[in-house]
Amino acid sequence: MNRISLLATLLLLGLAACTTSRQAATSSPQTPFFWENANVYFMLTDRFYNGNPKNDLQFGRTRPTATLRGFMGGDIKGITQKLEEGYFDQLGITAIWFTPVLEQIHDAVDEGTGATYGFHGYWTKDWTRLDPNFGTEKELAELVKKAHQRGIRVIMDVVVNHTGPVTTQDPVWDGWVRTEPTCTYKDYQSNIECTLVKNLPDVKTESNTPVEIPAFLAEKWKNEGRYKKEMAELDAFFQRSGYPRIPRYYLMKWLTDYVRQYGIDGYRCDTAKHVEETVWAELRKEADLAFADWKKAHPKQVLDNNGFYMVGEVYNYNISSTRNYNFGDKTVDFYSNGFNSLINFELKGDAVNSYENLFTKYSILLHGSLEGKSVLNYMSSHDDGSPFDARRMKPMETATKLLLCPGASQIYYGDETSRSLVIAGAQGDATLRSFMNWDELAANVERNGFKTQEVLAHWQKLGRFRRAHPAVGAGVHAMLSNKPYIFKRTFQSGSFHDAVVVGIDLPKGEKTIDTQDVFPEGTLLQDYYSSQQVKVENGKVRLNSAWGMVLLGS
Repeated sequence: MNRISLLATLLLLGLAACTTSRQAATSSPQTPFFWENANVYFMLTDRFYNGNPKNDLQFGRTRPTATLRGFMGGDIKGITQKLEEGYFDQLGITAIWFTPVLEQIHDAVDEGTGATYGFHGYWTKDWTRLDPNFGTEKELAELVKKAHQRGIRVIMDVVVNHTGPVTTQDPVWDGWVRTEPTCTYKDYQSNIECTLVKNLPDVKTESNTPVEIPAFLAEKWKNEGRYKKEMAELDAFFQRSGYPRIPRYYLMKWLTDYVRQYGIDGYRCDTAKHVEETVWAELRKEADLAFADWKKAHPKQVLDNNGFYMVGEVYNYNISSTRNYNFGDKTVDFYSNGFNSLINFELKGDAVNSYENLFTKYSILLHGSLEGKSVLNYMSSHDDGSPFDARRMKPMETATKLLLCPGASQIYYGDETSRSLVIAGAQGDATLRSFMNWDELAANVERNGFKTQEVLAHWQKLGRFRRAHPAVGAGVHAMLSNKPYIFKRTFQSGSFHDAVVVGIDLPKGEKTIDTQDVFPEGTLLQDYYSSQQVKVENGKVRLNSAWGMVLLGS
């Protein structure tokens, strides 16, 4: 670890220590968790933090690569280390989603400007084993256990649509996949029964023709000394379920093993619109069974009564479409096929609107046609080349609009530290995938007039407010005042009630907030932005702070 990285670690440990008492005062352990209000932290496993440099080079992956197209050392142990340091607690994170950690193809693929390895995790070679570049099953188990101890859920990124590319070291899954035609995206069939790009074999998820384990996979298992074990488990699965031995059910068995064994709380389903929607419904059924089995076997580790969670990447789905995605010749309701939530590609465009227009629109949709479901909002991601603030000119506004918007929120690693999304020499989505800027955070580097520690502090305050108050993401929005801009959110679920009042762009120094009928007279409230305690008197609260934002909750 270099000197600056060490300073970053010490800085974050210090921040965690000095704010522990504040957290205890502002986040009640009785506050229930709702996926509709989740604050999800999403990272590329390989690009977040290197917890074990000894696993950085596996399978002879030494070929020179194009810029940001090779493995860089991030791993499961690195995520756990930041978890233990309290980094996610300070951000108010309630769920962690990391890119797939299953074994990737061993070789690289040549793509114009140079070689590319499967550092991103979406080029699976073996669904039954973790890639040693990312870590071990023991380390995955430790991550899930320690996350749960902090009330943080773990979302596993799963791929059903395709295998990794074919190379001299990575044979085709003979009989399981198609290698042509390439998708044209003109209608339903040309999105599904095709390869997304050249040399990305498409799993025949629609097929009902039985298949055997590919010869290369059987040989691999034999060389690793686990062939008999894997085959016996498959026999037991197919006997229990009665499913035919067809590609999609093999994958379901392998993916749900991680739920049943480790207590994975949910799936983020990759390329969801490129797989028959009925397959996702079948996967959800098996995941529900696996999650119930894990809870039964680990009663002392169960967090609550929430069921298994599935969020889908239906590329270009937007909240305005409500429940249906239009393929041109067919519309599909993915919410009725296993999904609690879909990733919302619309927020990054909506974010140019005023706070009130944005918040009202999302509240109306989520408590209207999408009632009982949700969306996962984001401002930047690993494969969206048009983020809201590509040059990190507006990191504070980005946080405010994302974390106070109705719906669940997804922080992409480095959003909270202004990690650059424009990297010299990187092409395509590679520019979005640089290593986490821990060194810049430690040095408190200034980018576009904002220092990284100042930016992080803003994201932390908003995130902890969201975590402590389900009304923020799951509640009904209503404006209380236009100038200055003040709004309320109210949320009711069974006997649980929550309410918040938020002021944005208020005067610095002394300020008065009219809480109207939101809180009873005499209620003691916490301002989560300035960490002051205030009291409702004559329907108002008065406080003096150096900031123009107030986040009020009881």
